[in-house]
Amino acid sequence: MNTMLERVLAVLSTTPERWQRLVSTLPNDLLIRPPAAGEWSARNCLQHLVDAERALFPVRFRALLTGQDFSDFDPNEPHPDLATQTPEQLAAAFAQHRQESLVLIQQVKDEDLERTVQHPKFGTVTLAQFLHTWAAHDLNHTIQAERALMQPFMLGCGPWRAFFLDHEIVPPM
Repeated sequence: MNTMLERVLAVLSTTPERWQRLVSTLPNDLLIRPPAAGEWSARNCLQHLVDAERALFPVRFRALLTGQDFSDFDPNEPHPDLATQTPEQLAAAFAQHRQESLVLIQQVKDEDLERTVQHPKFGTVTLAQFLHTWAAHDLNHTIQAERALMQPFMLGCGPWRAFFLDHEIVPPM
């Protein structure tokens, strides 16, 4: 198996476990607390990951393998079904969808990585680029969630706050 593919699978396989640990350990008020007005809470990040895992990444993955161009995706589209789920339910749904995606990805052959389709905003994209994006997307929103979780602790750490300024979320002006 291609080293890049192994790394992508490693990232994608660890993300559900990280989320399950977070939601099973942290209090709900911390998970739903937005770090600043207009910013996503950890729960919002998890909702987005669930949505992307069921309606974006596997759909586009299959499209790439069959040579079908991508349609647009709105990450801010509301999903009432996700809004009513607890963080534990969201983490379980994410884990289930991700397991299905991992089965798909494990079928990729090295020659598939150069397959191309058209993206509505970015033009020609390859399966390799798409897989890199999938892993980066996981890490991005997990880091975003962890930054949201950090905010109340940073505010309370007095003189040590200076060590965390690069993680401080400043409210939009």
